[in-house]
Amino acid sequence: MRLAVNATRMELLKLRRRLAIAARGHKLLKDKLEELMRNVYSLVDEIRQMREEVEEPLRRAFARYALASAQRDPRATEIATSLPAARLVIEAGTRRILNVKAPTFKPKLTGRIRSYGFLETSGELDLALKALYSVLEKMVLLAEKEKTLELLASEIERTRRRVNALEYVVIPNTEETISFIKLKLSEMERGNLTRLMRIKEIIRG
Repeated sequence: MRLAVNATRMELLKLRRRLAIAARGHKLLKDKLEELMRNVYSLVDEIRQMREEVEEPLRRAFARYALASAQRDPRATEIATSLPAARLVIEAGTRRILNVKAPTFKPKLTGRIRSYGFLETSGELDLALKALYSVLEKMVLLAEKEKTLELLASEIERTRRRVNALEYVVIPNTEETISFIKLKLSEMERGNLTRLMRIKEIIRG
């Protein structure tokens, strides 16, 4: 769609500059989009691998906890785990990935796994807590990567919209308007030349 501008040389110069900037911006955004996609593919592979490493120990932990509750009084199992001695501290920060502010988590697990006596609890509870304890830090790192993936996906969507707007709207409309102005200026020049020739004929006559 042609832009609503006057067919003048000044507008033609402005549009040519705008077209050059738009073309440069389009290239930069496409490069950014490709780099974002590479980061996402790499992150997806990492998350898939980490999920496999986390989900199996978690499945075992939940299964053993259910077994511990079934073997002994469920209330005793609940009381035994209500005051944990272990402590998970997470140091949060941020890093930039192609202008995307992504979170960073540094988990640190301290303390003992067990904070209860052995009389009222099952050995399955010990194994359940041990399995859970072994993946807590990895779960935090997995959360970091999944949040980063979500932010990168949002940035990809925004960048793709900008690329499409430049590629299918801004650049074609500007090029069409430039062609129109050039045509109009050529017509005006031919008209001026014709008038000059007539003036010369009148002067000669």
